Amino acid sequence: MSTINPPKALLFDVFGTLVDWRHTVSQTLHQQAAYALNSPKSASLPPAVRLFASTISWPDFAQEWRDTYKIFTKANSTPLSPSAQGKNAFKTVDQHHHDSLVRLLADHNLTGLWDADELYSISRIWHYLEAWSDSSLALHDLGRAFVLCTLSNGNVSLLRDLTAHAELPIPNLLSSEHFGAYKPSPLVYNGAAEHLGLRAEQCALVAAHLSDLKAARDCGFQTIYLERVDEEDWSAEEVAQARREGWVDMWIGLDDHRTHELGGLCEVRGRFQMNAGYVPGGGKWESGFGLR
Repeated sequence: MSTINPPKALLFDVFGTLVDWRHTVSQTLHQQAAYALNSPKSASLPPAVRLFASTISWPDFAQEWRDTYKIFTKANSTPLSPSAQGKNAFKTVDQHHHDSLVRLLADHNLTGLWDADELYSISRIWHYLEAWSDSSLALHDLGRAFVLCTLSNGNVSLLRDLTAHAELPIPNLLSSEHFGAYKPSPLVYNGAAEHLGLRAEQCALVAAHLSDLKAARDCGFQTIYLERVDEEDWSAEEVAQARREGWVDMWIGLDDHRTHELGGLCEVRGRFQMNAGYVPGGGKWESGFGLR
C-alpha cells in the first residue's frame, strides 16, 4: 500500500475487531445463570444442574461458544451447490448461535437451566455487544475520507442491531449472508469489492485476525491488522513470521499509541491523518494518501 494507490474503502471485520464480545457475552451468561438459580422456578431444577450452573466458569463457556462459531464458519466457507441449495438453506450465524448454545448446555449438564424463550433471548446477545473504546470515535473521522463497510460473517439483521447498539457509524453493511458462503471464501471478499463498485486493490480489510487478512490479501485486498486482546488464533511464531514477511500493510499492535492515547482504530485513523497532512477541524482529508 502506498501514497500512490491508497484504498478507497475500508471494510471491517466486526466480532473482536470493532466490538468486545467477551465481556458482554460472559457477563450476560453469568447474570442469566444467577437469575435462573435465584428465581422461583429454581426449585424445580435438578440438583446437578444447580451445581454445575453455580460452579462453571462462564467466561470459559463463552470462549467455547465462540470457538463453535469459528468451526461452523470454516466448515461453511464453501457455497452450496445449486443441487443442494433447495435441500439445505444457508444457515445464519443467528441460527448457529442458538443451536450451539443448546448443544453446549447439554455438554455441560445444564439442560433445563433456561427455558426456550430464555435460550432464544440469550442466543441473541451477539446483537448487543459493546464497542471497543476507540471504535466509534475513529469511525466518525474515517468516514470522512473513506467508504466504510462491514465485511462480517454475522447475518444482516445481527449487523444492523449491533452497529446501532454499539454506535458504529458504518453506512454499508455487507455480510457473508449476501454471498452464500462464509469467510474465508474468496466469494465474500470478491463479492464485497464488486458490490462497492471497486477493484479489490482499492479495498482494505481491517481485522484482528491474520487468517481473515491473509484470505483478503490473496484476493488482492490491502490489509490492516488491528491487534486486540486474546483475539489472534495464530501462534506467536506464526504472527512473528507474518510480520517479517510484510504482507500486512498497516500493523497496529496493542501498545501502538503513536498518534492517539486510545490506540486501536484511533491509531489507524492517526496514521492516515499524518500521511494526509490533516489538521483537526480543517475539513475533509485530501485524496492521494496512503498508509504509513
